[in-house]
Amino acid sequence: MEVIRIATAGSVDDGKSTLIGRLLYDTRSITNDKFQAIETLSRRKGLDFTDLSLFADGLVAEREQGITIDVAYIYFSTPQRKFIIADTPGHIEYTRNMITGASTASVFLILIDARNGITEQTRRHFYIASLMQIKHVAVCINKMDLVGYDEQVFQSVRNEFNHLVSKTKMNDRNLFFIPIVAKDGDHVTRHAANMQWYQGATLLEYLENINVNDGLPSQPERMAVQYVIRPHQNEFHDFRGYAGRVVSGTFSIGDEVMALPSMRSSSIASIRLGEENTDRARSKESVLLTLKDDIDIGRGTMLVKRADEIKQVTDLRATICWMNEDILTEGKTYLLQHGVNSTKAKIKLVYAILNINTLAPDETKKYFSLNDIGSVQIKLASPVFADLYAQNPSNGSFILIDEFSNNTVAVGFIDDIL
Repeated sequence: MEVIRIATAGSVDDGKSTLIGRLLYDTRSITNDKFQAIETLSRRKGLDFTDLSLFADGLVAEREQGITIDVAYIYFSTPQRKFIIADTPGHIEYTRNMITGASTASVFLILIDARNGITEQTRRHFYIASLMQIKHVAVCINKMDLVGYDEQVFQSVRNEFNHLVSKTKMNDRNLFFIPIVAKDGDHVTRHAANMQWYQGATLLEYLENINVNDGLPSQPERMAVQYVIRPHQNEFHDFRGYAGRVVSGTFSIGDEVMALPSMRSSSIASIRLGEENTDRARSKESVLLTLKDDIDIGRGTMLVKRADEIKQVTDLRATICWMNEDILTEGKTYLLQHGVNSTKAKIKLVYAILNINTLAPDETKKYFSLNDIGSVQIKLASPVFADLYAQNPSNGSFILIDEFSNNTVAVGFIDDIL
């Protein structure tokens, strides 16, 4: 059964956790004892209804404050599909957690409170989703009951969001707009009599029928070797296996591959996935390969089919999302982690910082504060083999690490190789 990964986003109190709780409840993905526990907790809070948001907010601090702090991965299923939802925080100070939750998603749910319309966090979250090339975005305009189920309010927010999209270079998103009342389930899992002016699919129908692979280009073959396996037993003294994760593309037995940076070639003799032999190694699978020839391969080696499709990168331009309280300025050095490879990196230039309200670059600001998004030039101490993020997201992203605290301070997307 196909698994769809979903990320949720929106400002505080827009109803993300309540929406997830409604999906869990209406798809019968909640056990009776857990439902009874949430009913009891709702009564203790003085509520005259079952607070479905409590299904998603698992931390004590989240339930006490009524906010989402950490990323929670929540599972539910229907007869058609299985779903994994990343419930991400709405507070600006937890934007870094939102990026983590969105990193593996193929569908992005943005919630907007119908009373408030688009906020700064709406703009920020949509821009991050666009940076990550999440093609399918469902804009859920929530709490329609608090605006009298007014179609004009829905259309106004929809027009405002389309105007936001038009300011970016992200016009290829597949946008789906839906008016909902997450608390009651209106247009979440059932059609609502209060909003008969809406004739589209419910949110659950949309999720069950969306084609997440529609329009996705085929990706070049990349595999980063993490470990070379050489058993010590005499009967296996000639065995040499290469363990790693297929970054993108598909490798098959018999394929000619080239090892970078040595530029030596061989062909795949066998592929092992877990305890089973297989004919193919697909994207995101962790496998063990053997080759017909003994060539120079070690940790960090990149296996490719065609070396002319990938570049050795030492100088690059990237968009980064800054996730640290300390400011980032030109001249600072960090560790850049790309796949299994790590190298020292220097921020040579700060080109511009994004103005989140206008979505226009501000070239006068030359430093990054917490949660800033902007464009920089980075010089590497040693090369990595990378692609542009627009061409191959799996091999075109990286993180920056503070080499003294070992904290991850930024996530980056390669825009150009200089």
